[in-house]
Amino acid sequence: MTTPRVFIIRHGETEWSLNGRHTGTSDIPLTANGEKRIRATGRALVGADRLLVPKNLAHIYVSPRKRAQRTLELLGLGCSEPIPWQRHGDIAEANQGGEGARGGQAGEEESGTAAKIEITEAVREWEYGDYEGVTSKEIRAQRKEKGEPEWDIWRDGCPGGESPQQITERLDALIADIRKRFHAHAIGKPKGTVTEPYDVLVVAHGHILRAFAGRWVGRDIADNPSLILEAGGVGTLSYEHHSLDEPAILLGGAFMSDVVEQVEGEKR
Repeated sequence: MTTPRVFIIRHGETEWSLNGRHTGTSDIPLTANGEKRIRATGRALVGADRLLVPKNLAHIYVSPRKRAQRTLELLGLGCSEPIPWQRHGDIAEANQGGEGARGGQAGEEESGTAAKIEITEAVREWEYGDYEGVTSKEIRAQRKEKGEPEWDIWRDGCPGGESPQQITERLDALIADIRKRFHAHAIGKPKGTVTEPYDVLVVAHGHILRAFAGRWVGRDIADNPSLILEAGGVGTLSYEHHSLDEPAILLGGAFMSDVVEQVEGEKR
């Protein structure tokens, strides 16, 4: 049965992510090492026989920040749609995946994606307000000096920035849209019968993607979703029992099994 997925990818390493400074509206570029690692992530996870199969992508959401946009440029998705921003550098070549699973020339024709790329404020990073550019250690020291209680972004939000409720509202609207536009038509249908792509990719930031994953499964983010997504990290969201009413976080999947079965079928 067909079970659509949402892939969430945090942007690669920046100077501020390295030293723990909260990066919301500041447009900090990827480091050279950050770019290198995203290219490696694309080679490992993108392709016809990999976790993220480009031809299955129906839509790509990207944050307005250049660090997220640059990350998409380097993943090697083979996007046929033009990117809706001025390029931040070279575009990585499409990742093909393994030769055996691709089946040679036919696989090369399916190596890219026709998914539309959309810049959306819905996945911009949490607006940190007074804490923009400040580390957690510095925030704790500031609050202690002022006699303020311990700070928890999930519970308290950010002074001069966004509250957990504001984050919840913008993410819930996006999640509802994804399920209606891209998942409802495909979920639960026999494999091979769905001709339109149904997977979705979101390239954004650490706090907003952790909140997105929490809201995907109906968690109150004020309780802290207790999730970690490192710079350049990849997560997968899906459903249990092929049901739109049972969203789930996919901890791991045998993502090559379908391709292996297809190749073995062709050999027979």
